[in-house]
Amino acid sequence: MRTTWESLLASGDVVIADGGMGTMLIARGLQRGTAPELWNVERPDDVRAIHRAYIEAGAQIILTNSFGGNRLRLELHGVSGRVGELNRAAARLARAEADAAPRPVLVAGSMGPTGQMLAPMGTLSYDEAVAAFAEQAAALVEGGVDVLWIETMSDLEEVRAAVEGCRQAAPTVPVVSTMTFDTRGRTMMGVTPERAAEEIGALGVMALGANCGKGPDELEAAIARMSNAAPPVPLIAKANAGAPRLEGDRAVYDATPEDMAHYAQRVHALGARIVGACCGSTPEHIRAIAQALRGA
Repeated sequence: MRTTWESLLASGDVVIADGGMGTMLIARGLQRGTAPELWNVERPDDVRAIHRAYIEAGAQIILTNSFGGNRLRLELHGVSGRVGELNRAAARLARAEADAAPRPVLVAGSMGPTGQMLAPMGTLSYDEAVAAFAEQAAALVEGGVDVLWIETMSDLEEVRAAVEGCRQAAPTVPVVSTMTFDTRGRTMMGVTPERAAEEIGALGVMALGANCGKGPDELEAAIARMSNAAPPVPLIAKANAGAPRLEGDRAVYDATPEDMAHYAQRVHALGARIVGACCGSTPEHIRAIAQALRGA
C-alpha cells in the first residue's frame, strides 16, 4: 500500500525501518566480490523475497538494494555503465512489494558513499561526486522510490554532495541522511554526532541520524548526543546487530532479536523516531523491534 513521507510521520508514532540487505543476500548465496546490485536483474525474486520478509516482520520503510549503486562504486565491478538499469530495477522491486503490502509501506532509495575521498584529501572532486549521486538518484526516482536515503556516510562534504545531487535530480523528493560513528564516537573523518546533527539538519533534509557502526551501544551513544543537539527533524537509528567479528572471511554478528528489541527501546527513549537495524540483522530482528516498539 502506497504512502508518503508526510503521511507516515504524521501520526507521531515510532516508525519501523527494515534491516540488513547485504546480510540477507549473502545468506541466499551472494558471493564475496559480487556487486549486490546485479541481483536486481539477475535474481530479482530473491531481492523481492527479502523486501517481503521485512514487510511481514513489521517494517514500514524498506530500503532498495542499491547501496553501492553509484557509478564510482559500480566501476569497481566493471558495470559503471549500468547505473540507470540497476537502480531502476532496485526501486521497482521494492515498489512492487510495498504496493502489494496490506498496510502503508514507504520505499527508500538507498545511496551509500562513493568509496573515494573528496579533494583535497583525495582525488574525487565535489562536482564529480554530485554528478554521481544525481545520476543514481534520478534512476531511483524513475523506478518509483518515495524518499532518497543517504546512508553510512563519514564525510560531511560527501553528505553535502549527495544531498545536492538528489536535489538536482529530483527537487521535490524527500531526502534523509545518516552517518556512521565508528571511530571513538566520531565518524572515520572525525565528525561528531553533534556536528552532524547541526550541519545535516541545516541542509533541509527530512530526517537524519546514525546507522551501521560497531553495534547498538555505540549507536545509542551517537543518538543520545544527536538528540541533545536538538536537530530540527526526526532522528533515525539503524544499528548493526552487534559488533562484527571475522570467522574466516565472513563477518559474524552476535546480537539476538531480543538484544535488538532492547536496543530499539533504548534509542526510542533517547529520541529516535525511526528505528531499524543494519548489518547482521534479519527479519527476525526487525520483528522483535516492531513488537517491542509497537506491539505488532
